[in-house]
Amino acid sequence: MQFAAELGYEYIEPMVHWGRELLSEARYFHSVSMLDDPYRIRDEVEKHGLKLSALSSHSQASKPEIAVEYLKQAARFATEAGAPILNTHEGHKQPWTTMEEDFVLIRYSLMEALKVCERRGIKIGFEMHQTYSLKPDLYDKCLDLVDSPNLGANFDTGNAYLGGEDPHEWLERIKDRVIHIHAKDISIEQSDAERGKVMGTAVGCACGDGVVDWKRIVDICRSVPQDIVLSVECGTLDQAERSISHLKSIIRSDQRQVALT
Repeated sequence: MQFAAELGYEYIEPMVHWGRELLSEARYFHSVSMLDDPYRIRDEVEKHGLKLSALSSHSQASKPEIAVEYLKQAARFATEAGAPILNTHEGHKQPWTTMEEDFVLIRYSLMEALKVCERRGIKIGFEMHQTYSLKPDLYDKCLDLVDSPNLGANFDTGNAYLGGEDPHEWLERIKDRVIHIHAKDISIEQSDAERGKVMGTAVGCACGDGVVDWKRIVDICRSVPQDIVLSVECGTLDQAERSISHLKSIIRSDQRQVALT
């Protein structure tokens, strides 16, 4: 948080998980247990003059035994921590389910989670990441599974590109439903090696070093009334510094902000 604040980022997007796991408890890994006190997160955010854009709470919506309680707990955690959005996706497809069955499972998970989210004013940002959500028509179907003003799109520019789509055209298509963006750029090398072969990626290169036209992305964001945070997903601290420098050259501080993941 200190590093993000020093670079001029105004938002962060913490990752949260169930239970306890060794690497994060030993501070080798950046995920935060939802068994911890959410006010600890809120206090650190306020200490550094930051805000939370969302919680990264990816929870395999096609597996209700994981997603339902995970997202419900994340909604309660987000309420006290001060995060307005939970980001998630459908998860890996099971080999023994049909597409029709998968959409029933995803709908069940989202419906149960949204019942908890709506009472608390928390939104769910559904991200393109896996079997269905990386295809625009099927992604629309995911967003239409539950009729709720608290369900929207967490648009990931890098995942959209690696899935074989034009992220700029796709963002234009669903811009009215976007509530949060993962600002992920993809290097030419990663593009050549992985485009059309993988289902998303954890991080990308520095924004401005890859294939994404960030001016075009920002222009699309400016065409909608809702505020949208660009949450940078990159792999190193140096890339985080280059990303905000590039984005600030495009974004005016009184119009849109950027966030560090």
